[in-house]
Amino acid sequence: MAGLEKSRLRAAEFDQLPETNQPTELIQGELIVSPSLAPQHQRISRRLCRLLEDLIPGGEIFSAPMDVYLDAENIPQPDIIWVAQGSRCKIGDKRLEGPPDLIVEIFSPGTVSRDKIQKFDLYERHGVGEYWMVDPYEAYVEVYCWQAGRFARQGTFSPDTPFESAALGGKAVDLEAVFGGAARDA
Repeated sequence: MAGLEKSRLRAAEFDQLPETNQPTELIQGELIVSPSLAPQHQRISRRLCRLLEDLIPGGEIFSAPMDVYLDAENIPQPDIIWVAQGSRCKIGDKRLEGPPDLIVEIFSPGTVSRDKIQKFDLYERHGVGEYWMVDPYEAYVEVYCWQAGRFARQGTFSPDTPFESAALGGKAVDLEAVFGGAARDA
């Protein structure tokens, strides 16, 4: 994870940091400052936001950088966040508080392990409704749904395998618009 700066903090100290567009998260008390996002990461994020805007049954979508306060040692900045109407996640003046209904993390070379292990465990522990892990280079989305107090793997989906999102009320998610031009754009 070259290029990452790390130090230990709690939420009160994290809240005192100056506002920035640099990806900055508090994960298990560790301050993680990452380099800016690669163009392919940005493309996939923009396309996913457009797709989700057409699918969400109300509520609001946010994209990074947006703090999500989960507890005193965990304030991640997921790539995409959906907060449904009536959600347990509350939209505050400075950040979101509580588990969102959908979190999307898009892999970067330095974040794959953190997204698959630390953030997976964190989001599961706090009861996030649905978690999508997106590989912008291999063109797939791995989907986990909150069921019976834990994440249940729904599957891995590519542009030719649409899936139904439980968090989005069973709506079909067709990834062709997200990844269809991925090879051409890269």
